Amino acid sequence: MIRRLMIGALLGAPLAACQSVHEPPQPFAVATPSDGGWYIGSIPDKPYDIPLVDRRKMDPKYARQTVEYTGPEKPGSIVVDIDERMLYLVQPEGKAIRYGVGVGKQGFSWRGVASVGRKGVWPAWSPTKTMVRINPDLPGHMEAGLGNPLGARALYLHQNGADTLFRIHGTNEPWSIGEQVSSGCVRMLNEDVADLYERVPVGATVYVKRNGRYRV
Repeated sequence: MIRRLMIGALLGAPLAACQSVHEPPQPFAVATPSDGGWYIGSIPDKPYDIPLVDRRKMDPKYARQTVEYTGPEKPGSIVVDIDERMLYLVQPEGKAIRYGVGVGKQGFSWRGVASVGRKGVWPAWSPTKTMVRINPDLPGHMEAGLGNPLGARALYLHQNGADTLFRIHGTNEPWSIGEQVSSGCVRMLNEDVADLYERVPVGATVYVKRNGRYRV
């Protein structure tokens, strides 16, 4: 049974913490199957089971699927299209696995070329100094769990060996997929980011495009 967790929504900062941006902040809850909410069960995982989203509540275009892909990126590359709210994992023979994503709110999003510097399973989360300066009431640290903003998996994006503070990660807000709501990071359904995690090695190239370009 997926337990109910209540956490305060946090104000975002660019590339900071991958949390939703709300004005004014509003609390949110992780829905449970007994609520008739967004979840219809769970997928076995460790140390927590992954909540399974009722896809009937989502636009079908955001479902994970294999599609034709004609871009120039090499197989194994990740391409995030901010405008489309889609993430593509490029495959051989002109194909890609496409996932629906949520992206950064206007003014908070990022574009560029990075690499997967490391990967995390049910990662913990800590706000940056910038976020704490904006909102001193933020917790200094949040352990892994169903209420953690990074969800079940995270891919940490680096440039020139340095952490960009930009992540591709799971979310406990499935209704935000296809929306522009977070503080800059790319959010996926937990079941989708777990699938991506298994397919992508550390070192994979990530292109984040906005207005058709990933070059800043």
